[in-house]
Amino acid sequence: MAHGVVQVTNPSGSRWRRRTGEYESLAAALEAASDGDVLSVGSGTYRENLVLDRAVVLRCADGPGTVRIAPSSGVGLTVRAAASVQDITVECQDVTSPALLVEQGTPELSGLRLNTRSAVGIEVRDGARPTVRRCTVDNPAGTGVSILDGAGGIFEECEVVAAGQSGIAVRGGATPRLERCRVHHTGGAGLSVTGEGSALEAVSCEVFEVRGPGVQVSARGSGQFTDCQVHRTTGDGISLDTDAVLALADCDIHDVPENAVDLRARSVLTLTRTSVRGFGRNGLSVWDPGTRVDANQCEIHDSTGDYPAVWVSDGAVAILDSCRVHDVPDALFVLDRGSRADVVDSDFAQIRNTAVSVSDGAVVQLDDCRIREAATGAWFRDHGSGGTLAQVTIDDTATGVIVTKGADPALDRCTVTNPSEAGVYVSAGGRGTFTACRVTGSRGFGFHVIDGCRATLTRCRTERCARGGYEFAEPGAVVEDCTSDKTATEEPTPPPAVDAGPRVQSATQSFGLLGGVPAPRPAEAAGPAGTQQPRVAARESDAVLADLDALVGLEGVKREVRTLIDLIAVGRRREQAGLKAPSPRRHLVFTGSPGTGKTTVARLYGEILASLGVLERGHLVEVARVDLVGEHIGSTAIRTQEAFERARGGVLFIDEAYSLAPEDAGRDFGREAIDTLVKLMEDHRDAVVVIVAGYTAEMQRFLASNPGVASRFSRTITFGDYTPEELLRIVESQAAEQQYQLGGETDEALLKYFTAIPKGPAFGNGRTARQTFEVMVERHAMRLAHVDDPSHDELQLLFPDDLPELP
Repeated sequence: MAHGVVQVTNPSGSRWRRRTGEYESLAAALEAASDGDVLSVGSGTYRENLVLDRAVVLRCADGPGTVRIAPSSGVGLTVRAAASVQDITVECQDVTSPALLVEQGTPELSGLRLNTRSAVGIEVRDGARPTVRRCTVDNPAGTGVSILDGAGGIFEECEVVAAGQSGIAVRGGATPRLERCRVHHTGGAGLSVTGEGSALEAVSCEVFEVRGPGVQVSARGSGQFTDCQVHRTTGDGISLDTDAVLALADCDIHDVPENAVDLRARSVLTLTRTSVRGFGRNGLSVWDPGTRVDANQCEIHDSTGDYPAVWVSDGAVAILDSCRVHDVPDALFVLDRGSRADVVDSDFAQIRNTAVSVSDGAVVQLDDCRIREAATGAWFRDHGSGGTLAQVTIDDTATGVIVTKGADPALDRCTVTNPSEAGVYVSAGGRGTFTACRVTGSRGFGFHVIDGCRATLTRCRTERCARGGYEFAEPGAVVEDCTSDKTATEEPTPPPAVDAGPRVQSATQSFGLLGGVPAPRPAEAAGPAGTQQPRVAARESDAVLADLDALVGLEGVKREVRTLIDLIAVGRRREQAGLKAPSPRRHLVFTGSPGTGKTTVARLYGEILASLGVLERGHLVEVARVDLVGEHIGSTAIRTQEAFERARGGVLFIDEAYSLAPEDAGRDFGREAIDTLVKLMEDHRDAVVVIVAGYTAEMQRFLASNPGVASRFSRTITFGDYTPEELLRIVESQAAEQQYQLGGETDEALLKYFTAIPKGPAFGNGRTARQTFEVMVERHAMRLAHVDDPSHDELQLLFPDDLPELP
């Protein structure tokens, strides 16, 4: 057939009456054609604006890709009848018009390629219902496919390979169906459904590489997706807004840097057997009153960010039935009054922080659920927050359940196994009702209730809890018919509570951290963990001060400590004489390099205060960051409180305290330790003396980390580096203690050695002196090991050759 010629035939006529004609243009051929005619188009480019208003067949005579409709402006191809168009390429450059317009009728379009820079690649409107198969749209200037004004149709195996705006847009009451379609590399939403009555049905479709949300449904639009994939978007995977309704079944949403699914403004989402994975923010983000998500047999996992997998706030509702949430920072966060989450027969596992968090008046209902391998199983955070956990198992967490700040949940027949810190922890005015709950294998307490919280425990049981089954800080918990296997050492029973309500029958209570200071204990008093902690043997203050004076150097430190002690001692005498006594703050800051005697002075300071009757025991508890800061939210406060409790009646010495306030704090939990410590120091100012120590410059940052920190410490004592002469005296003291002597010119050699040794950050002061002596003893032993019969003097004398090499 000739190039650029259109042949018109009517295959329905008999052979002898068949009408055949050839035309130089598409328009001329169409003018001559009747319904049912076939227009076979020869290879070529046709610069025409073709309008098909008859039920004809338009196809390529020489195969797909050989015919191009490419007008200079306007719509390339308009279809207004039940025509059939096959294997045609449409190329347009008019950004104000669609390249292919379908108006009315039920045409069939197959194998079309639209390579265009138009307002729309394919536009379907005015009630048209086309069947579109295996068509491709490449339109980097505008929308890929637009269906509007009550139109619909079926799109099978079609592909939008590029679009400057939305890939497929449905609006104005349109109701199309997509089957096995692909939409990618769009500048807007992959699929967009907007407006009341607008609905999109999609089956086995894929949306990916989208600059924006993968699927966007808004303004009363709706959709139903089955076996679809949405991935590699720059915005949310699925976005619903303003009364949108969407149902997803057997879908896969993954590799989304923002929210995998975001619902707002009374939108409703139903998820069935759908996977949500690889999201950067929330897997499900549900906002606003009237907004609701129902998820059944879904899996939400493998977050790439630091956000909760399911976020419910501002009065929204989420229902999870037979779902799995795993490998995420936090599983379920429910916030704000009116917000609610109902979770049934679901699993939360491998949760880096908190599995279930409830705050700001929200409530949750968990029935027959399983939580395992989380930092915190469930945390009810504040006043008005609560709900019910029924037959929930919590396994391998740091803390099973935390209740704080007036929250009041109800737990019924729940089990917590193998927590590393506590099974149930209630503090800061938290409440809670625990019925027939069990804690097994805790490495801390089973139930730890502090601050006099009014939690109610009925028929609960603890087994194999390392620190004890029950720990109550003050009279407050109401306990009835609770039992324990009494694995941990029992503590003395505290004085009876003020009210006469029922109390623990097979468990014991002890005063904890934030309650009132208990009465003085006997010499062998029970510690916070239920273990017996010996009281530091009381010595007269003069004897302890003599030990302080015997320390090498530290003259300024000794003066500061003596001044403080004199102030305390005279204050005691003034009290005894009926005079008003000054109340100096006894908490101290020690600054200086390592090895300058800070720990030793802190220990002697505690003993002196005990000898004066200021402290009950005067013992020293030394901790560092690792002892105070936990791996997840909430555990830091628990660790800090427990360290404070161990130091009750003595000195809490925090070495390298500046590490609690790093310069780049970010999500660091050190500040939580500082905040907790400040409150404890204020509430129990007479029970514990706190000494913080570290490098001078870094300690300034620590003191500025919290407005209350600096005001809690009375003074800063600076420990200077030892001079070479003082280091020599330390070695001499150690030698005498170990029955060695410095022979010959060893004194002078040591002095030169300590003068020449580098005094950089690695210099250990007294530690360096002790290490030097230890090396000298080792080299002395190596020297004498080959002497058959060393003399008494040889066994004692250390010589310059025994000194280590300079570093």
